[in-house]
Amino acid sequence: MPVFPRLDRRHFLALGAAVAGSVASRAFAAPPAGPLPFETVAPGIHVYRAPYALAAPDNDGAIANATLIVGDEAAAVVDTGNSRLAGARLKEAVRGVTDRPLRYVINTHMHPDHTLGNAAFVGEGTRFVGHHKLPRALSQRAETYLAQARRLLGEEAQGTEIVLPDLLVENRITLDLGGRPLELVAHPTAHTDNDLTVFDPATGTRVMGDLLFVGHIPTLDGSLMGWLKLLDSLAAEPTARAVPGHGPAAVPWPQASEAERRYLTVLRDDVRRILAEGRPMGEAPALAAESERNEWALFDEFNPRNAIAAYHELEWE
Repeated sequence: MPVFPRLDRRHFLALGAAVAGSVASRAFAAPPAGPLPFETVAPGIHVYRAPYALAAPDNDGAIANATLIVGDEAAAVVDTGNSRLAGARLKEAVRGVTDRPLRYVINTHMHPDHTLGNAAFVGEGTRFVGHHKLPRALSQRAETYLAQARRLLGEEAQGTEIVLPDLLVENRITLDLGGRPLELVAHPTAHTDNDLTVFDPATGTRVMGDLLFVGHIPTLDGSLMGWLKLLDSLAAEPTARAVPGHGPAAVPWPQASEAERRYLTVLRDDVRRILAEGRPMGEAPALAAESERNEWALFDEFNPRNAIAAYHELEWE
């Protein structure tokens, strides 16, 4: 296994009063509600399939898919939920599957439903892994993410904090779990500017993070055109199955990306039309991708934001 330098996390953790306030309280208001349920999608690969929902006390913020990969010597978790409590429930599920040491926690991107559960995994020699742009992205949003978690989850947010990666992926690296190499790739700006995928050659399983949404409306926080371009590139990669960031535990690839590609294309074309007609940005949320309304969960929660983000990007074409 290659040796990587450990970054000094102290350089990243000066994140302001919001982070300090969250760190001050470590106790849960209540014990975890039990382990998150895993589905086995391939030998040694177990996925928690999250509901299509916003973070709320009744789900503890466990609203994004999370993956456990077990090797001969160690294990890795990919994404951890929207709170320390969600992460604790995931950790309990991991211990129900394997007693091998958890060597890595890998975050596919910055969004809080994929990163705020990291706090439950601090210690025991676990390393935190992410795209080389992830520390900056999380640091810039720390106050907002933590305040949102407290607002949506109340007491369930206690102990939640920002934990930044100490192993960064500039382009691609291979992590070894003992007879099970994992190939991590840092991608150009698409869903966000810090998207990372994890490929398990042993089973042909690719953990996509939020580069792939199935059923849950895609959320745009990077580049619409970059996302469409990246989907074209990834479609050519040999993949037996994909694990989406939101959706079923595993889906066929690239077939499962067709609905997402359609939505992003409709969003692009509608926003281009709105711009060509000289309409202001404020009209985009009501006009863009309305034909997709009945195809996606949480459409009203996220499509307006996507329309604004696409308008900002495409007005400079």
